[in-house]
Amino acid sequence: MSKSKRESARERIARERAQAARRRKRRIWLTWAGAAVVVIGAAVGITLALTGGSSPASGSLPLASLSTLGTLQAAPAAGALGPEGVPIPAAAALAGTTTSVTGQSVDGISCQSSEQTLFHIHAHLTIFVNGAARQIPAAIGIPGAQATSTPQGAFIESGTCFYWLHTHAADGIIHIESPVTRTYTLGNFFDEWGQPLGTDQVGPASGHVVAIYNGKVYQGNPRNIPLTAHAQIQLEVGTPLVAPEQITFPNGL
Repeated sequence: MSKSKRESARERIARERAQAARRRKRRIWLTWAGAAVVVIGAAVGITLALTGGSSPASGSLPLASLSTLGTLQAAPAAGALGPEGVPIPAAAALAGTTTSVTGQSVDGISCQSSEQTLFHIHAHLTIFVNGAARQIPAAIGIPGAQATSTPQGAFIESGTCFYWLHTHAADGIIHIESPVTRTYTLGNFFDEWGQPLGTDQVGPASGHVVAIYNGKVYQGNPRNIPLTAHAQIQLEVGTPLVAPEQITFPNGL
């Protein structure tokens, strides 16, 4: 074999070895990448299994068993269904709406000429003071509210503007209708209402406050309770303590 042919053979062998080395590196990289995907998938699966598919914020709420409250008084009979298909307590309102904000931004929440529905969910709030129910009035978050009469009672149809958190009826349904997706809290709602809320105050009612969130005791400041979709929130001031009231959200809410 001539010198030139030997050099050509060596070059061909070198090229083939280099290509083989590149193929081995690629196979190794793909193997590690596949393993990483499996590990990440397993971690996500474990997290979802432990949290029930909830977000970290929901899964980390300071909740305790209802049994920690001891014996609870039975919840009173539900009132008549209101215009949203939800019972309205046969009781006086906790407070009126005369101190509600009238258009200025509050907690970064604006009042706009129409309802915003990019982020649209509903929560329910129940309040007891010394074992007696209190209404959450209609028109919170709707300055200049105009009521429409229905066979089931008054319904706030329009107003000067709509805050992203508001009530249309006295049934405890909080409408969260926002142009941005974010977590709103019960404290935001009370700030719009113009009423204090804390561990020893709910509106004009003062005393030890017990908060119940979706059937469990909320152990933090009630201001921080998140207004999540179909959350059932109960605030109790004083004693006796009342078992959680449960409502059924009608279609559309």
